[in-house]
Amino acid sequence: MRYLVKVGECHEELYPDFEKTLDAQLDQPTAVSDSSRISSESIEGASSKVLMQTKLHARPDLLLLLSLLTAILLTPVLDHDGWRRLVLAGVTFIPVIVSTVMLSQIKLWVWPAILLMLINMAFVIAGNTFRSRALTGIRWGFLAAFFALAAVGLFSHLRSSRIVTRSHLYSAVNIYLLLGLLWATLYLGIDAFYPGSIQVGIQPAQHATNLLYFSLITLSTIGYGDIVPLSGETRILAALEGVAGVLYIAITVALLVGRFRTELWDSTHLTDMTRDSSRDRK
Repeated sequence: MRYLVKVGECHEELYPDFEKTLDAQLDQPTAVSDSSRISSESIEGASSKVLMQTKLHARPDLLLLLSLLTAILLTPVLDHDGWRRLVLAGVTFIPVIVSTVMLSQIKLWVWPAILLMLINMAFVIAGNTFRSRALTGIRWGFLAAFFALAAVGLFSHLRSSRIVTRSHLYSAVNIYLLLGLLWATLYLGIDAFYPGSIQVGIQPAQHATNLLYFSLITLSTIGYGDIVPLSGETRILAALEGVAGVLYIAITVALLVGRFRTELWDSTHLTDMTRDSSRDRK
């Protein structure tokens, strides 16, 4: 019984209805002796409902992953003047909306996420209506703040979880991509206020594609050397991104492996308890 309660606690955060579902299953009358408190059918029924809730919970994480990958892959295609720049702004805003929906499911993160989303929406409209470096730089700054909030919120949720599901794997990848977008928007903001802070070959970088590419290769510590930060602030920022990328991978792998070992231990003892329950019923 104590193992089943422990498993229920593991699902309590992600699945608030787990305890009610389990209690409803266990309260059903069974033709078992007094020494057998839980039937294998009750455990299997509760587990199947939890599994269904797990699949439903994984959908927003998968949608965020697809929206992030779409925004990254379409940036080189849409990073041009004219109507394609407007489409790029819309495509980039989709992960913002999906992240806000996900953060709304986490306590204490919903109102800051909504506020930053609305501010970003206002500056996207203003930046595309009035051509101004100041508006563009402020827009990238608020977008960087939103990506930072989303990454911290999702990582806090990932760190506090007690099990490893498919949605947690999606969240781990989402956080890594959000870190890349966070630093890319920081580079874009610095380049808007201080043109020439980052140089591509001979000409300074002026497009989102170059700085997004620079952010991703810096986060993964590849560093081809074709894009060079020139100012001291940009160099320190790039160094911090490389450190953040290495630390995130190390910490996340340790968390996921630790949670998986705990879940495997609980699953093994739950199976043993089910087998003992079936033996007692016979």
